[in-house]
Amino acid sequence: MQFRLPVWMGIAALALSACASLQPVETGQKLIGSPQAAVQSAFGAPTETHQLADGTQRWIYSKQPYGYDVYAADFDASGKLTNFRQTLTETEIYTARPGTWTKRDVVERWGMPREPIQYYPLMKREAWSYRMYLPGYLPAHFSAYFDDNGVLDRTMIIMDTYGGDRSRSK
Repeated sequence: MQFRLPVWMGIAALALSACASLQPVETGQKLIGSPQAAVQSAFGAPTETHQLADGTQRWIYSKQPYGYDVYAADFDASGKLTNFRQTLTETEIYTARPGTWTKRDVVERWGMPREPIQYYPLMKREAWSYRMYLPGYLPAHFSAYFDDNGVLDRTMIIMDTYGGDRSRSK
């Protein structure tokens, strides 16, 4: 039995798709230098796209609100992938600059929140929340708080003591 080239191409695309869903960062890193079409083929349509001030185009792949990941794919002016990473990490969160960053900066880094936006009238702060994992796959919530002018006031990571989606009943 002989396989034709299109059959093998379909099998290869299926294997790449499986790798992209199981190891997205590793798959994305292997695509660095590839055109946008290759990234879209591997990961599908992005949940958001942003044109950054430095000319970079960023595609956000958010698994929120039920997942714990937000991936960023950065493309240069020619449409080639230059970086692919998980942005909901402590290292990425510590790059946030309270007093300087605005809602736009947060959206460009982590995408729009998929959890309900909260407003705390006594603090006069709006809170955006994202699910994430801390090292050791400990579920947590990352929150960004904004003042009434839309300027980032503070960030906070809170452990999810109930264990995320795990049931508390025994």
